[in-house]
Amino acid sequence: MRLPKFPLRLALLGVGVAAVAGAGFTTWSWNANASRAVASEPVIRPAKAMEIAYRQPAQSLVLAGTVVPRIETTLGFRVAGKIVSRVVDVGAVMRPGQLIAQLDPTDYRLAVDNARAALASAEGDYLRAKADHDRYLQLRNTSVFNAQTLDQRQSAATTALARVDQAKSQLASAENNLAYTELRADGAGLVTAVLAEVGQVMAQGQGLVKVARTDELEILVGVPEHRLGVVRLAEAATFELWSDSGRRFAARLRELSPSADPMTRTYPARFSVVDPPAFIGLGMTASLTLTRPDTQAVAEVPLSAIFQQGAQPAVWVIDPVTSTVSLRAVTVARWRNDTALIASGVADGDLIAAAGVHKLEAGQKVRPLQQAQR
Repeated sequence: MRLPKFPLRLALLGVGVAAVAGAGFTTWSWNANASRAVASEPVIRPAKAMEIAYRQPAQSLVLAGTVVPRIETTLGFRVAGKIVSRVVDVGAVMRPGQLIAQLDPTDYRLAVDNARAALASAEGDYLRAKADHDRYLQLRNTSVFNAQTLDQRQSAATTALARVDQAKSQLASAENNLAYTELRADGAGLVTAVLAEVGQVMAQGQGLVKVARTDELEILVGVPEHRLGVVRLAEAATFELWSDSGRRFAARLRELSPSADPMTRTYPARFSVVDPPAFIGLGMTASLTLTRPDTQAVAEVPLSAIFQQGAQPAVWVIDPVTSTVSLRAVTVARWRNDTALIASGVADGDLIAAAGVHKLEAGQKVRPLQQAQR
């Protein structure tokens, strides 16, 4: 008997489908069991960690300043007259005693000649009065001697001597006035301004040039009012010239103004340059750095370690035994560009998570990857 081919093919196809379905069911069952096994194990998240270390950091304040002379004087003639010569210009380097300018000395030479003549006349009167007094003393034991006449001649001699001293003083004053027609530098310095020209008639004491003394230089800075305490309590001050960055030099506070500048509303402060470098010049810009130790011990942590819990900053503390994390509120003393200074909330030596704090949960177990001391 011959069987039809079509039902046999259907039977074989059914057997194949059943075999594939059985294999798929077996694979699905194994994957499900594996997933349940993995889910039952706790997830240990790797975490970058650091140890808390409290220190007393040094506070620093950087202010922009200018190199200025401690003494800048406006020089002028001590007598009046017409300027006949000026031998310096702006930028001239002055030496002690160097000639700056000169007035017409004609009138002052005449005054010296008059004073010398007056002195010669006074000296002649004194010599005559003294001779009369000495000759009359020789008549003391004669009948023509008179005590009253002796007193008169002694008084005349004393008066003549006083006129001699007066004439000497007048001559010295006239010679001084003649010397004052030459304006000379009283110290080393640099001419910063010229206020009069040749041919100008100067009054007594009128300014002619401004001279900045270069033997004592200072750094002038403007201190904001909320930084006055840092300036007063600073233990060290250094400055760096913008034209020579990378090299620092010592400075010392000399003067802090008690009142603010009306334009900038800052308090001018002058810092003496202890050992000026050879290349320093007036008007150069400098960065002044003030440092003092902080009175409060703080622990410096990166900003990535701070977890903001509402309005209260906090950190994740890692238990050294169980390696689980717990959230602990902290007090931040100061915020910096990339770090925060913690004043309280954690103990010295505590281990905290330094990164990825927003992916942690309370009681979660972590594996510290790195411990850094800051």
